[in-house]
Amino acid sequence: MITRYSRPDAVAIWSQETKYRIWFEIEAHAATRMAELGVIPAEAAEAIWAKGKDAVFDADRIDEIERTTKHDVIAFLTHVAEIVGDEARFLHQGMTSSDVLDTCFAVQLARSTDLLLAGVDRVLAALETRAREHKDTVCVGRSHGIHAEPVTFGLKLAGYHAEFQRARRRLVAAREEIATCAISGAVGTFANVDPAVEAYVAEKMGLQVEPVSTQVIPRDRHAAWFAALGVVASSIERLATEIRHLQRTEVLEAEEFFDKGQKGSSAMPHKRNPILTENLTGLARLVRSAVVPAMENVALWHERDISHSSVERGIGPDASIHLDFALHRLAGVIERLNVYPENMQKNLDRLGGLVFSQRVMLALTQAGMSREDAYAAVQENAMKVWRGEGRFLDFLKADARVTLPDAELEALFDLGYHTKHVDTVFARVFGS
Repeated sequence: MITRYSRPDAVAIWSQETKYRIWFEIEAHAATRMAELGVIPAEAAEAIWAKGKDAVFDADRIDEIERTTKHDVIAFLTHVAEIVGDEARFLHQGMTSSDVLDTCFAVQLARSTDLLLAGVDRVLAALETRAREHKDTVCVGRSHGIHAEPVTFGLKLAGYHAEFQRARRRLVAAREEIATCAISGAVGTFANVDPAVEAYVAEKMGLQVEPVSTQVIPRDRHAAWFAALGVVASSIERLATEIRHLQRTEVLEAEEFFDKGQKGSSAMPHKRNPILTENLTGLARLVRSAVVPAMENVALWHERDISHSSVERGIGPDASIHLDFALHRLAGVIERLNVYPENMQKNLDRLGGLVFSQRVMLALTQAGMSREDAYAAVQENAMKVWRGEGRFLDFLKADARVTLPDAELEALFDLGYHTKHVDTVFARVFGS
């Protein structure tokens, strides 16, 4: 993660200060429940909270201790003892490092998901606003990058809105799956810590208990979480790629907003480049790069190893911070997107009516011509237009095989025929 592609709220979740505060809360909540169970003195739990709740944990001091202990949780507990005093000996009773690390990671991932959901909501709001604005703005639809049949720009955006609705549901499901707590001790048997402690800490930290944690929370949960982020990133890239294509000089149907004073090229002063959507394409690749390592983390040795740990220290903050940034950047692109209906119409007319070829073919079959003959007649006339020899309608009128009256042929070249169900689609996507 680099600051260029990060927002402060997302970064804060992964700061050392936040991590150590979460670690303390896990340990202190566990101490409170242990005191209620009579495992440790009540005054010890009270002292831990009293001396630690407003403490500033010194990351440099913890690093210094860890250089000797070679163990981050022990280093933290040693530093807490320096703050709390003698009562700190009652911390971490029956617990193991993974209880703290995995539960903290779950809290950070859950909080990150909340930010991602807010980002998706901003994207959804922007897409709905612009889709409604351009519900009836007709443009050419493309398959294989080639002109196909008319659509509307609002319909394009409605499709992306539906996709990000699915993205939101995936993130909600991923959050539910990842937000689990494990306070089960060595190899997950609760031999030295009562399951009631786990339940209490889970409630206080906003988590569910992990049914069977061995000594770690099973990593299939994390794999599903990172996979969900990867799919959202791919949706971002799909929309970014669409905008990049629409901004090409030869197309120019939509364009990223170009601010006053902005420069497009160090060499060519005329350039207006789709730099934001190109950036989004790259960020999507970074987010997806976390998916395979997360999948590989699922297979751990027996009840616990730490082959996953170094991976997660990188992909946890990187994937969530980059995706958070990308969602807000995408929302900004959509909110300020320049849309050019006149260019859409010009491109739509570029092939001289060929976008109506299917309707002509269907009308010929309904008039009695075989589908094969109708296809051949329409295609032969269409190829003349491709060669720049004239207009499609003129060729059809001059073809003896096309027996439809001129007025009926002309009526087939009606844009409204292709947009008559836009309201139906909008109702499906946005509600009535």
